[in-house]
Amino acid sequence: MAKVIIHATTTLDGFMADKDGGIDWMFDFEAVEQDYAVVNKVMEEIGAIVGGANKSNTIEEGEIPYGGMLKVPIYLMTHEAHEPVEKDGITYRFVVNDIKQAVEAAKESAGNKNVALLGGSISRQCLKLGLVDEIVLDIVPLLLGEGISLFGGLGERIKLERIETSAFVSETHLRYRVVR
Repeated sequence: MAKVIIHATTTLDGFMADKDGGIDWMFDFEAVEQDYAVVNKVMEEIGAIVGGANKSNTIEEGEIPYGGMLKVPIYLMTHEAHEPVEKDGITYRFVVNDIKQAVEAAKESAGNKNVALLGGSISRQCLKLGLVDEIVLDIVPLLLGEGISLFGGLGERIKLERIETSAFVSETHLRYRVVR
């Protein structure tokens, strides 16, 4: 059965994007093979993705999860119905205002692989609903000082159990199980 994971790269101060939503800072770090191996292992385990749609329900360059490297079904949360979009071998399905339905559909599509949640709002909503099994973070050695927080505004305490930790040249990799 598919696990639901939050998979994100963050700064040491917990930001997943700068205040304008930019993530250019993510690519300024030298990585070694061990870093790539950890991230690639997580990506190989992903069978579907749940994220947020943009305001126009289009798939724009720069908005494609994992840069289009994962050819898995993607479920995007939206406020209005929209037909699925097929682009570059990826099917994007839009789910109106029902994150539980999106996660269930993604789990069905993922089979025995994981469902990755993308974005702070989606991640926080799923944590509050008890839908998250694991949190996987790749933390880069940078303090942005301000930006878009992955967990800011969660508003509740959630206990975690550390499963795995590794650190190499440019990143610290953390994997936690959500304790229920």
